[in-house]
Amino acid sequence: MSTKDTVALIAGGVLVVSLFGTAKSTRATGVNNVDTVSMGTSPLTNAGGTRPGLAPVTSGTDRAAARKLISRLRVKGRGPATGYARTRYGDNWADTASGVPYAGNGCRTRDDLLTRDGQDVRYRKGSRCEVVAMRLTDPYTGRSIEWRKSRADEVQVDHVVPLAYAWRMAATRWPMSKRLNFANDPLNLLPVDGAANEQKDASGPASWLPPRRRIRCAYVTRFAQVALKYGVPVTPADKQAMIAQCR
Repeated sequence: MSTKDTVALIAGGVLVVSLFGTAKSTRATGVNNVDTVSMGTSPLTNAGGTRPGLAPVTSGTDRAAARKLISRLRVKGRGPATGYARTRYGDNWADTASGVPYAGNGCRTRDDLLTRDGQDVRYRKGSRCEVVAMRLTDPYTGRSIEWRKSRADEVQVDHVVPLAYAWRMAATRWPMSKRLNFANDPLNLLPVDGAANEQKDASGPASWLPPRRRIRCAYVTRFAQVALKYGVPVTPADKQAMIAQCR
């Protein structure tokens, strides 16, 4: 282990000195540390969602595996949005979900995801949770964002399968516990460029894809992983668009 990778124990977790020479804490949340100079992790090797970011799916073998995964999705027509509200999925970034990584660790889900995907992460003085600054390489646009909490909306945590989309396709019949898990599952969450996330809104892949074309197969693969885990069907147009991204 080089001096740049020296690991020191601190209260509440493990302090990892990154390749950039800056501390990043796992906070004992189960976050797996990876090479901090990488763009992220392929969804095909990150089925639990605990490894950072989203790397492109590029090889022919991996793209075939992605198409096979997407082919398993059920299809149905889009249902009505009647009754949808964010509160149908519980409190915003609740730490009270059960059965998903990071739940019950005392930190808000948003902060867990900023810690997972951010580099040069900084916390509020006296807090092991509240992220106040970091650098993010946004998978959707490729931008490197120097983020500060004073500009909170510059980085937003995207629900890959949007909450409103899931509501119209399946979630009206779910118990609250399943909705809470869905809203806070790291498999379904990516910190991204805020403007790109706002453009996406509640769209499925037939209506919106990341501006960065190279990441699109990875994005729809992650969308499929979440939909399959929670039993969310997709529209026929969305499934067709997803398969097309991995040709």
